[in-house]
Amino acid sequence: MAMLNFEEKYRVRGGTLIGGSLFDFWFGPFYVGFFGVTALFFTILGTLLIVWGAAIGPTWNVWRINIAPPDLSYGLALAPMREGGLWQIITICAIGAFCSWALRQVEIARKLGMGLHVPFAYSVAIFAYVALVVIRPLLLGAWGWGFPYGILSHLDWVSNTGYQYLHFHYNPAHMLAVTFFFTTTLALSMHAGLVLSAANPPKGELVKSGEHENTFFRDAIGYSIGTIGIHRLGLFLALSAGFWSAVCIIISGPFWTRGWPEWWGWWLNLPIWS
Repeated sequence: MAMLNFEEKYRVRGGTLIGGSLFDFWFGPFYVGFFGVTALFFTILGTLLIVWGAAIGPTWNVWRINIAPPDLSYGLALAPMREGGLWQIITICAIGAFCSWALRQVEIARKLGMGLHVPFAYSVAIFAYVALVVIRPLLLGAWGWGFPYGILSHLDWVSNTGYQYLHFHYNPAHMLAVTFFFTTTLALSMHAGLVLSAANPPKGELVKSGEHENTFFRDAIGYSIGTIGIHRLGLFLALSAGFWSAVCIIISGPFWTRGWPEWWGWWLNLPIWS
């Protein structure tokens, strides 16, 4: 069915979570809804605050603009705007925009009669962000443990946080996250390569079917997970990567304060080695 024909079936009333018919409208081909309005509000406000932070900072160099969280001495209190309060409000705007976008996805899915797989998947990415700027700082008792907003300053924060625990790649949750990231790339690149190879045969040959795709993987690796299966696997791998990347930073500090190589002492102390 052509997309233009489908628009008539899509543009029906209902499926909204808040606002009812009042916010049940489109802007051109895009559905807006109540959460589209709130997403736009938080996005514009947050962007303007970032520009303001750059204006009161020492440089307009886009690589060096830095909006830092409050000093650790402020704890979990509100800080003055120029001493971290700006970071706090920008963080609220970011969370508001991200959550609004996820809820807008829910409304679109409800209108189309689809499952909520997309907003659920996006929520894992939101969780990873919230873990860095809300959950971990709350557990450590100060907003100053959040990461700064800036390109080089953010990279410095990542590097410094890693060195605080000696070798951060010894963090077991970090190991799982990296493994899932690489496996996601492997699985979905193989899937994409398979689809393109079947849908783009040499000149003069017919487009191949799903049976050809399944046969290829049965011959190549002994098993084919199937058309739906590869998408379920890809979703699981991708969400696992985001989830364990959040876990690896949440446990660093609140639950483990020494170098991560020391955590593996239990392995060296197993009776089997002695």
